[in-house]
Amino acid sequence: MEDERLVLTLSIRRPKPEPEPEPQPPRPPSPKNLPPPNHVPNHVPRPIRNRANPRQAPRGLKPIEIPAPFDWATTRRASIHSLQYLLSAGIKRISGEVQCKRCEGRYVIEYDLKTSFMEIGSFIRANHGLMHDRAPKHWLSPTPLDCRICRQSQCVKPIIALKKQKINWLFLFLGHMLGCCTLEQLKYFCKHTKNHRTGAKDRVLYLTYLGLCKQLDHTGL
Repeated sequence: MEDERLVLTLSIRRPKPEPEPEPQPPRPPSPKNLPPPNHVPNHVPRPIRNRANPRQAPRGLKPIEIPAPFDWATTRRASIHSLQYLLSAGIKRISGEVQCKRCEGRYVIEYDLKTSFMEIGSFIRANHGLMHDRAPKHWLSPTPLDCRICRQSQCVKPIIALKKQKINWLFLFLGHMLGCCTLEQLKYFCKHTKNHRTGAKDRVLYLTYLGLCKQLDHTGL
């Protein structure tokens, strides 16, 4: 009996504990489960776009409206108020700056708005058919004024702003001095008044005179 107990005692042993498995690193997601490159999660709010202001030009373009450079000019490029508006506002004389090429003196001269406009309008109505859409010679090459400072003759010309949006169009028009503008400046006027702007200078100058006449009085021509 004692031998059987001994054998039984020896045969009953506690099993050794199995070692715990080492933790495995997480597997990367399968390419099939990855979201597309341009995927936007539903919970990400989209930026709110501001409504475009109709008075503002798109980015990269010049603004539609500008500060009025003169009392007789509007806030649009190459645009002036009508004759009726100016007279009702008490604007009866148009001024501009000139300079003598000899003494280099600078001063301001004025033109009577209504009188000067009627003079140009009458000339255009009387000679419209003879001009053949071309500016006459005295428009194309205006005679310089006499200097009030040094008293020299034919040596004074208008001072034309380098920045086109600041050109005093009405002053040059009333003084028959639009021909002192360069072809590029005249094309600028025609561009912003939606006029044909190709061709020689006498052609573009003619359109500039007509354009300003129509801005002052669209029923006159």
